Amino acid sequence: MFLKSPTAQTRPALTLAAVAVVQFMVSLDLSVVNVGLPQIADGLGFSAVNLAWVIHAYALTFGGLLLLGGKAADRYGRQRVLLFGLTLFGLASLAGGFAQEPGQLIAARAAQGIGAATLAPSALALLTATFPSGRPRVKAFGIWSAMNAAGGAFGVLIGGLLTQYVSWRWVMFVNVPMVVVAFAMAWRVRTAQQIARGGRPDVLGGVLATAGMVTLVFGVVRTDRHPWTSPTTVTTLAIAVVLLAGFIAVERTTRREPLIRLGLFSHRSVSGANAFNLLVGAAMASSFYFMSLYLQQVLGHGPAASGAMFLPFALGVVVGSVLAIKLGYRFAARNLLVAGALLTAAGFAWFGQISADGSFLTDVLGPSIIASVGFGLCLAPLVSTATVGVDPGELGTASGLLNSSRQIGASLGLAALGTAAHDRTGSIVTPETLNAGYGLGLTLCAALLVGAVVILLAVLRRTSTATALEHDVP
Repeated sequence: MFLKSPTAQTRPALTLAAVAVVQFMVSLDLSVVNVGLPQIADGLGFSAVNLAWVIHAYALTFGGLLLLGGKAADRYGRQRVLLFGLTLFGLASLAGGFAQEPGQLIAARAAQGIGAATLAPSALALLTATFPSGRPRVKAFGIWSAMNAAGGAFGVLIGGLLTQYVSWRWVMFVNVPMVVVAFAMAWRVRTAQQIARGGRPDVLGGVLATAGMVTLVFGVVRTDRHPWTSPTTVTTLAIAVVLLAGFIAVERTTRREPLIRLGLFSHRSVSGANAFNLLVGAAMASSFYFMSLYLQQVLGHGPAASGAMFLPFALGVVVGSVLAIKLGYRFAARNLLVAGALLTAAGFAWFGQISADGSFLTDVLGPSIIASVGFGLCLAPLVSTATVGVDPGELGTASGLLNSSRQIGASLGLAALGTAAHDRTGSIVTPETLNAGYGLGLTLCAALLVGAVVILLAVLRRTSTATALEHDVP
């Protein structure tokens, strides 16, 4: 049973502003650290093997706890969970900035991931509940998608500038003022929200789901040290499958309040959007990784210059998001998703033609503009499709599921495509061999997006409504 707060007063503009800042911060933190990794290694004495855990610790807790974070938002209140997540994220960012040894920074990054796992689904659920339908919903999701993508793209630029001209520690400290601003706005929102009452929580299901997701991400991120076919990786992934299968079995039979109602997947919009999001997440995370390395290791640019070269991508995503708002009033979300994904695939296919003696103007600028506009065009329709028609009491769960599919997709894609690129590079590392590996990886990113379009067309039905951002797609 779900109850509404009787004294709640909706403040749509304030809610949108708070959620926009939160989403920008969470997205920024996925990429802002990457450019500063060499300086972090020198500053804290990381070994080459352990340095990757600065990234993995965040991905592990973020991806593994998203479903639990979404359920917590539904059960205990979205605003309450959002404020908790902001507090934890801010404190973890401070701790990471002041870290004096590798273990302290890794622990801080893990705590950031826990905070993000509560922030992302609660913020998205809050936005969905505040703008349930109509033109305000289209505009709200357009702004959300622009901030989401801008955070990831600007994270590379901001990280490069801070690392080169201030200190790597500021890639952690930069979150603190954003936390303060978002907390002040979220505290004043006082929006009406569904809060679960009655029914015992499904503790066993929560343990199995969290353990399964964490084990899955753990197995995937360690493929840089243990190949996919190694006994270590195979065993880890098998344990993850067993845990997740056990979770499904428990959800089917439990008499308690389930962590996620399996009937949620009967919505074509939910299942189709999450499958699409899994592949898009894999492609986008991998492309950012390959292009960052291409700019630095093949073309020889420094951190700040490499970060600045992502600026056209960030601006293109904003342009695509604005287009999504305007076109969202006229076209079905399914059509916008297909068009955006195909445009992004074309940009990545162009990226796949990079050369070892290339330049920013000939090899980066053009495909950046095409891919970024296409990606921006996808974001708002994707989020709205994944939550449209969902019961108000399950918005947090649906939002957590969508964030989880993107994070798991990013981990799986980066590991799989990174392995393919490494194999193409071979044992002799030169700018030419690295270029060949990165080119292959970017071409595979394009293939993933084409696969996402095929899945979307197969799962989502055509709709005669003007836009699926305003109406359900059954």
